[in-house]
Amino acid sequence: MSLPSSPARMPVLFVGHGSPMNVIDTTPYREAWVNVGHMFGSRWPKPKLILCISAHWLTQGWWLTGMDKPKTIHDFGGFPQALFEQQYPASGDPAWVSQTARLLRQPSTGAPVGIDLREWGLDHGCWGVLKPMFPEADIPLVQLSMDAGRPPAEHFALGQQLKALREQGVLIVASGNTVHNLRTMNRSAPDDQAYDWAIQFDDWVAAQIKGGHLASLVNFQQQGQIAQMSHPSVEHFLPLLYAAGAVDANEPVEFFNEGYQLASIAMRSVIWG
Repeated sequence: MSLPSSPARMPVLFVGHGSPMNVIDTTPYREAWVNVGHMFGSRWPKPKLILCISAHWLTQGWWLTGMDKPKTIHDFGGFPQALFEQQYPASGDPAWVSQTARLLRQPSTGAPVGIDLREWGLDHGCWGVLKPMFPEADIPLVQLSMDAGRPPAEHFALGQQLKALREQGVLIVASGNTVHNLRTMNRSAPDDQAYDWAIQFDDWVAAQIKGGHLASLVNFQQQGQIAQMSHPSVEHFLPLLYAAGAVDANEPVEFFNEGYQLASIAMRSVIWG
C-alpha cells in the first residue's frame, strides 16, 4: 500500500549524529535536533513515514526493516546505564515496506530490496537523532541498510531512487558524519576545534553541497590523505550519499550543527528542500 500523496514534498535531512550521549546530554547538537523537529507542522507538514539510513546497519545486499514493532537496539558499549535504558517505540509499516521493497532495485544486481523481519530494528544512529526530533515516536519508522561491499556510486544511485518517496510524505533522514575518526579522538578538545585535516575535508564536503555538485561526493576518496584521515572506514560517510541522491542539485540547502566533537568527528548536518 502506498501512502497517500502529501500536500508538500518532504525535505531530506543528513544528520551528523556523533556520540550516542547526545541523545541524553543537553548539548547544542541535541537542541538543534529538537528545533528541527519543531519545524514539522509549521514549516513542513508532519511526515507520514520516516525512512532512515544509518551508518550502523551494514549488510550484504540492501534491506528494509519490515517488522510492525521494530526493537530499539543499543549497539554500543562503555556508556552509562541511562543510555541503555533509552527506548524509541515507533511502529514500522509492513504494508508500505512490502510495496517499496518491490519498487527499489539494488544497484549491484537489479534485484528488489530485501525485507528484514527479525535481525535488526532501530539502531542508535537512527533513534539517537529521531528521539529528540520526534519524542512522541508516533510516526511510522523504517530503516534501510547499506550494502557494505558496494562502491560509493551505488549508494548514491539507490539514494536517487528514494527521491520519489518524498512526494508520499516520506521524510528521508540519513545519519552519519562528514568526518568520523575514532582513532584520533581528543577528549579534551572543545567543540569549536578540530584537526586541520578534519576541517579541510568537512569544508570540501560543504563546498560540494553548497555548489550543488552532489554527484562529486561519490568521489570523496579522491581527496587523498584528508579523506583517508576523515574516514578510515567509510560507513559514516555513505549515508550522506543517500541524502545527496534523493535531492535535486538546485534545491535550497542549509547547514546546522557546524561544529566538531572530540576534534575528529564533524557534526555538520544538512537540510534540503
